[in-house]
Amino acid sequence: MSAVFGIAALGNALGEPRSVEESAPDYTHERLRVRNWGFRTFHRAPDDTGLTDLAAAAGRRALADAGLAAGEVDLVVLAVADIPEHLYWDPSASTQNKLGAHRAESVLVNQACASGVAAFDTVAGKFATHPDYRVALLVAANRVCEAYWNRMDSSPAVSSDGATAAVLVRGHPRNRWLTTEVITDGRYADFSHLRGGGAARPFTEGAEPPGQLRNPAELMDEFLGHDVRATIRVARLSRQNLRAVVEEACKRASVPPESLRHILHMNGSRKGMQEFARAFGIPLDRTNAEISLDHGHFGCADQMFALGEKLARGEVREGDVVALTSTGNGMHWACTLLRI
Repeated sequence: MSAVFGIAALGNALGEPRSVEESAPDYTHERLRVRNWGFRTFHRAPDDTGLTDLAAAAGRRALADAGLAAGEVDLVVLAVADIPEHLYWDPSASTQNKLGAHRAESVLVNQACASGVAAFDTVAGKFATHPDYRVALLVAANRVCEAYWNRMDSSPAVSSDGATAAVLVRGHPRNRWLTTEVITDGRYADFSHLRGGGAARPFTEGAEPPGQLRNPAELMDEFLGHDVRATIRVARLSRQNLRAVVEEACKRASVPPESLRHILHMNGSRKGMQEFARAFGIPLDRTNAEISLDHGHFGCADQMFALGEKLARGEVREGDVVALTSTGNGMHWACTLLRI
């Protein structure tokens, strides 16, 4: 069985906008490094706002824009990259409850920053095996847990709080899903993880706190034994896999790679987005470069958020093929293709 569906509406719920320049001293002593990234603004949610609060708010806005009620939703898929409000707990079910979508099945996708892009395949699979499902709500949400994650040091970007929801309707002719591809290389799964809190090193009374996750470049360097040549090989492998996953998606969808009008990646620094555009041979304005600098990195929600911004501005047109791409710790490289 096959699944044909499209995005009928998108909705966002963002934390409060804050100046990167003014807030940097609260997060890092390396203000020059952060300044050189080029980010202007990031979003921070109030302390009493959780990941599922953002997810539900984005979902409600997307459903309202689509003219649908929560009771019409058959499937809720929640994609996350950070720790939700509780452990031993399903945030997808909580989101379903907060939405009032009580007849919907809920599914959680947690593959770091690749989750939002990869989750389209989860929806496609459910539509294919459940022919009675007509409406799915895919929500990608990020709420930084600041006890364990430094917004300006735990990733090569300034991290933001926010969620984007997409109403996916079977048979919808616009913003149509074509395919999703994922490449996984588990050899590097252990390079980045919190030092405590799991079954290997559970939280115990009197134990040393796990602290915040450190810069990923430092963690990878340690994982590779400070071998410069190995670090170069991993960087090259990541670039190759990102290009390969896009090419494989294009092949599966019978879309020539050179016909891709826009490629929307994880929100990154000015230099990082320039390098990304050069790697794919596309103009910078056909990426999410400026959107990235204006909003920061929403974990796994960057690509859907950028798509909504591009659609609202009229920068993508009917018939354009758009690639949503991501890299996630694990390691995963993902690509979803949509025809506008």
